[in-house]
Amino acid sequence: MATTNPISWYKKKLHSETFAGSVLMLGAVTALIWANSPWRETYATISSTTVGPSALHLDLSLAAWASDGLLAIFFFVIGLELKTEFITGSLRDMKQALVPMIAAVCGMIGPILVYVAVIAISGSDVYDGWAIPVATDIAFALAVLGLFGKGLPTAARTFLLTLAVVDDLLGITIIAVFFTSGISFLWMAVSFVAIAIFAVLVNKRIVHWWMLWPLALIAWGTMHASGVHATIAGVLLGLSVPALAKGSEKKPLTEYFGEKIDFTSSGIVLPIFAFFAAGVNVVDSGGVLDMFTHPVAIAVYLALPLGKFLGIWGGTALLTKIFRLRLGKGLHLPDVGAVSLITGVGFTVSLLIAQLSFAPDHPAAGYARVAVIIGSVISAILGGIALRMRAKAHRGDEPSEYDATSDNIRLDGKPNFDPIAQADPTERDATSDDIRLDGRPNTDPDTGSQPTR
Repeated sequence: MATTNPISWYKKKLHSETFAGSVLMLGAVTALIWANSPWRETYATISSTTVGPSALHLDLSLAAWASDGLLAIFFFVIGLELKTEFITGSLRDMKQALVPMIAAVCGMIGPILVYVAVIAISGSDVYDGWAIPVATDIAFALAVLGLFGKGLPTAARTFLLTLAVVDDLLGITIIAVFFTSGISFLWMAVSFVAIAIFAVLVNKRIVHWWMLWPLALIAWGTMHASGVHATIAGVLLGLSVPALAKGSEKKPLTEYFGEKIDFTSSGIVLPIFAFFAAGVNVVDSGGVLDMFTHPVAIAVYLALPLGKFLGIWGGTALLTKIFRLRLGKGLHLPDVGAVSLITGVGFTVSLLIAQLSFAPDHPAAGYARVAVIIGSVISAILGGIALRMRAKAHRGDEPSEYDATSDNIRLDGKPNFDPIAQADPTERDATSDDIRLDGRPNTDPDTGSQPTR
């Protein structure tokens, strides 16, 4: 009997959004327990341990390396996904993408308004955390959809994915615009030059790692030195990669790079970031009660589920009822309400923005990060309940050849198969992992297996 390689097993399991989300949550919960245990000083020492060359201003703590350094790899993957969506995916056809795109904008305005309202009512005047609840963690959201959304039309997954892509883009913009200070335009120019050279090489299909990695590191380091959050370099590098196959290429470079780096991003980088970002010492800063009653905590954990619901569902209702825009086939406003609740699972980017919003010694810093976890859990629970209710409501639906419950419909709404060659299409639902962000089947046509994403 063959012995399963643990790393291979881990890579295979990461194909499931549910498992990937569980790994992230495990890292966060482990850190939170350790940071409040009798051994919390050990956790604090590890987090604050400084490594890196001071001459290059890269003498950072391990926690800072996780958020400013390793997380740039995750943002590179986001850049690849954005490029794919703009060129060949759901954002290519504005008519199909318009409703979820506008819903994404409303889904960022809603949480901001809820946060500001709670802070205003409390009289605490701590408005610095307004941006924390605007982000959606797509890995967690898809995990919840996969667990509780079986039976929903595929259009629900399409709506969530398109919305999440735009949400990522808006979140990146917020980080770049509002969390940048003391910009050094010289270092920024050097970073842009490195990114431009990287773009020229990949567009000429020169992809030797010993050429691209040094350029990427230079782009990251100089972006960090410029005062702009270094993860922005990762996004720009990802956006520079071509999303169309050329000549004899079997797949576009965005997909090629995504397969190469996705395990590092989802299996290593994100759990490490979650471990360092969620380790808040609650015991020594007011106790568990304050964690739920501090104005900033209340504002964040209410804004994630409530703000997202009001923004996305409310914006979609306005678009469909007043402006007569149409949702995907089989998708109804109550379905959008259920999906909007799970978009309140902010986690990764929300934790990053929480770190950027408050200095480490700010009284609200710890509460804001813990509130992200609380709000994400609330969103997952409420969203899961709403998804099951909506799935039951769809049980009597009659699927057709082009029905939205089939993964033969791409994210841009067009058939994803050759009608002549098609034989016995299999019904799918919104929980299927066979739909990629670019809308193509997530299986190898030769083997039928899922590639590493």
